[in-house]
Amino acid sequence: MKLFKQLSEKLNLTKKKVSNQGMIRPIDVDFDLSKNEFLDSMSKHALKLYEKQCDIKNFTKLVLSDPENTSHNKIVEDLFKSGAKDPLENEKLTQLAENSKLLKDLGLLD
Repeated sequence: MKLFKQLSEKLNLTKKKVSNQGMIRPIDVDFDLSKNEFLDSMSKHALKLYEKQCDIKNFTKLVLSDPENTSHNKIVEDLFKSGAKDPLENEKLTQLAENSKLLKDLGLLD
């Protein structure tokens, strides 16, 4: 988590950092596009992958937190009674299947 915070701060900074004792940490590298375009793109890609991995872990932990808890069924029934649309209708599923942004987020499209 500390590395993530440092990397996100580095991507937002515009000033250069000075190396200590002749050693350069990868996080201290200047992200100027004219100097380190490859490192910049790789770092941004790594940051996106890390965020995606954290989202998946948090979602999985939330979903699997209490498998015996079925209170969500009553909440869904109450929503349908109050006039909410069913997301599993064929029309809604077709819209999701044709949603290019969703498919890109899932890694199914390039």
